[in-house]
Amino acid sequence: MDTLTVEQNNQLEQLLKQRYQQLIGEVQAELASTGEQHFADFAEAGGSDEGDESMADALADIAAAKVDRQINEMRDIEAARKRMKQGGYGICIDCGEAIAFERLLAYPTAKRCIRCQQAHEKSHTSEGTPSL
Repeated sequence: MDTLTVEQNNQLEQLLKQRYQQLIGEVQAELASTGEQHFADFAEAGGSDEGDESMADALADIAAAKVDRQINEMRDIEAARKRMKQGGYGICIDCGEAIAFERLLAYPTAKRCIRCQQAHEKSHTSEGTPSL
């Protein structure tokens, strides 16, 4: 089992910190521009009707979904940093083997090695998918 070097661990920790700060900025910007702003843009364009209100509601829903995704990514980063402190970072939660450094560079919050992640995705593909 290959473990991360101190240099690799520091590099990944820096990536996580940078992404976390970036997400904070994105969430703050999104929250500052949501709410009545989308509706105000439509109202200024020539009044509002039910279609404009529906579009404003849809834009607000999209913004809320975007913030939700960003917050979930922030939680993943917090969990990865916790694993770093506890010594479990870079270890697959399924098989206990090391997660490749290249995978962690591409996806620093990875909890599974690529083999276990592929197996997980195959066994959980139907979750959330409606069926008749």
